[in-house]
Amino acid sequence: MNIISDERCTHYEAYGHPERPARITGTLHKLRQQFELDLAWHEPLKPADQAILRAHTREHLARVDKAEEDFDGDTPAHKNIGEHARRSAGGALKALELARKGQMAFSLLRPPGHHATAERAMGFCYLNSIAIAALEALATGAKRVAVFDFDVHHGNGTEAILLNHPHTAFYSIHQHPCYPGTGTRHVGDNCFNFPVAPHTPRTEYRKVLSKALEELGRFKPDVVAVSAGFDAYAHDPLAQETLEEEDFHWLGESIRKLGVTTFSVLEGGYSRDLPHLIHAYLKGLAGK
Repeated sequence: MNIISDERCTHYEAYGHPERPARITGTLHKLRQQFELDLAWHEPLKPADQAILRAHTREHLARVDKAEEDFDGDTPAHKNIGEHARRSAGGALKALELARKGQMAFSLLRPPGHHATAERAMGFCYLNSIAIAALEALATGAKRVAVFDFDVHHGNGTEAILLNHPHTAFYSIHQHPCYPGTGTRHVGDNCFNFPVAPHTPRTEYRKVLSKALEELGRFKPDVVAVSAGFDAYAHDPLAQETLEEEDFHWLGESIRKLGVTTFSVLEGGYSRDLPHLIHAYLKGLAGK
């Protein structure tokens, strides 16, 4: 199992903000202490502007690089946030590179990305790492690319970027109602949404995840990019869902069983148990 990370991503924070450095530092500590997985460590790539601009406008990239004022109440203009966001995109691209060599890969970086649209930073997200990597895959030889987003919040930015884009498909399983309020139905010809009500029982939630994976399988992608958010966890402070640690292990197993080139990128997950949830997911991916 390959982990892409860079501790510079912990060098910014806003007091009281849930998207905090401990999400990474705690997970790094957990993964370095465990012995169940054989891990290889990698640094993110340095993404070319060309790759970023497949998903974002040049004006948006310039705003993120300068970050002169907060983008919204949830998305501050941290010092050097453009460098951090580029690094997250580079982590997704490195994960794609490793996946194409037949290796499982997980990008463990912040900030997350799936709420960022082509023209707007929002919801803790500045650049849409998963969309950047998905479009890079297509531009470099992939025939059909699917994004599977199991974050509890709808990946509105990824959907907006990929909407009706040829040879792509987007599948999002998320709580509704919940931030950002989108994802209530399928849109276009390639974006498929599976909203679940708050407090949906675990067994029912798994059925929805399974249905989405079945539909993804029928798309027959040759690359699957996973937006891995762990905030559908029963004790996450930002949503009201019911999944437990073993459900994330099952989810990793289920994705592994697709038998397709796959890589994963960290999105949300704000509980103190995040390191254990990620570890369980990685064990599922690795067949442990």
